[in-house]
Amino acid sequence: MSVANCYLPWEAEIVERTQETPDIFTWRLRFTDPEIARQYTFQHGQFNMLYLYGVGEVAISVMSGDGSSLLHTIRAVGRVTQAMMDLRVGDRVGVRGPFGRGWPLFDARGQDIVFVTAGLGCAPVVSSIRYVVANRPDYGRLVIMQSVRYRHEALWAPQYDAWRGLPDTQVLLTSSRDKTRWPLWELGRVGVLLDQADYDKNNCYVMMCGPDQMLRDTAKTLIEKGVPGPRVFVSLERNMQCAVGHCGHCQMGGKFVCKDGPVFPFPEVAALMETEGF
Repeated sequence: MSVANCYLPWEAEIVERTQETPDIFTWRLRFTDPEIARQYTFQHGQFNMLYLYGVGEVAISVMSGDGSSLLHTIRAVGRVTQAMMDLRVGDRVGVRGPFGRGWPLFDARGQDIVFVTAGLGCAPVVSSIRYVVANRPDYGRLVIMQSVRYRHEALWAPQYDAWRGLPDTQVLLTSSRDKTRWPLWELGRVGVLLDQADYDKNNCYVMMCGPDQMLRDTAKTLIEKGVPGPRVFVSLERNMQCAVGHCGHCQMGGKFVCKDGPVFPFPEVAALMETEGF
């Protein structure tokens, strides 16, 4: 959607609210202006700036939907998101966006697709997984690797089960802090899943979300295993406040995560991710 003024939020109503865990909730939003709802589109991997009137705004990945049914999953970790957790169906917020560079799903057609996520890092790729599932003939094998601290923190477990039953699809799950092994679950961080993944390393795209250390270490391991570096993409999280590269809060060297990312080919940011302070 082309927005005349990228600094002004559009009003949206909370039409559905789901408490996923004690500190994570999902909103389904609908723009109150039907014309804005009709025009709104996003690329998988982009984000919106969600604005709580009188409190502030935060950058949140677009999970899925359109202007009449827009999903965002939010963890209450700071002043703004803690206040957002108190809102209920019928309350209204502001939305600016979408912003940033998304996943290369168009370029990846005909290739195997590998998603690697940790924690709530799964949220930025859920819409992409759904897109690949909905357009299954356009892609090769689909591999989904997800790591959480505890098994009960896996927000989309029913979807994992559904995805696992699809042709040419592999779902690998692990928890890093559980003490008991559960069926279909490994123990450890996401790295324990890499050797189990079945895909063509010469003909694939890898898309990853999660903490920086996980992204950096996993990307290096995948490249060492033979995945071409330019085919490994990471989605970075930074303090994005303006979303258009003006405030400088998300700057990494000469790049701004809000407008040059949040999705980057790993070689483009590998050196920056090794630099303390970036």
